[in-house]
Amino acid sequence: MISLLTAVIPSPAADAAHDAAHATAARFRQGAYSVPCPECHVPAGVLCLARRDVHTARRNAYRQNPETTGFVPLLVARVR
Repeated sequence: MISLLTAVIPSPAADAAHDAAHATAARFRQGAYSVPCPECHVPAGVLCLARRDVHTARRNAYRQNPETTGFVPLLVARVR
């Protein structure tokens, strides 16, 4: 029931959590953030210019060629 209330009555904590989830996915290049956005022309790993939104073109580009990258390869690549 609480999750339903946050959808109806937005709170600053819910906004911050939503922004953090998008920032984390972009930082680690997960999901749609692993490809550049053809709509707003930002590179991979950068948030779209629309706040808290991923453009449809970026999602479609990711779905056409999804890359599976886990945390371990990201951490190993930084050490080398």
